[in-house]
Amino acid sequence: MIYVVDICSEDLFSLEFVSPIEDIIRKSGKSYELIKIDEMEKIKSRDQVIICGTGLLDDEHLLEIQRFNWIKDLGVKVLGICAGSQIIGKVFGAEIKEELEIGFFKEEFNVEFLGILSEQEVYHLHHAYADFHELEDFEVYAGEKVAQAVKHKEKEIYGVLFHPEVRQKELVVEFIDG
Repeated sequence: MIYVVDICSEDLFSLEFVSPIEDIIRKSGKSYELIKIDEMEKIKSRDQVIICGTGLLDDEHLLEIQRFNWIKDLGVKVLGICAGSQIIGKVFGAEIKEELEIGFFKEEFNVEFLGILSEQEVYHLHHAYADFHELEDFEVYAGEKVAQAVKHKEKEIYGVLFHPEVRQKELVVEFIDG
């Protein structure tokens, strides 16, 4: 099962950050279930999970970080997008740092990451990030100062700080198909 986790505190944020992920999955022909933070007990070890982003100053999910401890232990395939990436970093002990980035930025992928290789124009919309550069368990695939694309070295846990639902929809498809 593919679970799409909606961490948004407002319905309007869900329309902007969750609905486009649902559309990508539907168009790929896969089935999924949308769940909220308080429904994560549904996730089992063979599932795929996409933790969607949320509004720019919507940080309530960081107050409930203990609800995400399953990421370390359950052995599920996880993709965290923006705030979802921050959650993954925080669960593994990364510090959350401030850095406002809004708009299109060029990021270099020197090694293939979920089907993406070479320079990409990606969409940033965040005011904070998890400092994956300080975590030994993760490899950074894009972003020198602020990690934009990361993967756990031993587990299928991926994080992107940018929003692939804007310009890199194939990244989401690669995640669910791979």
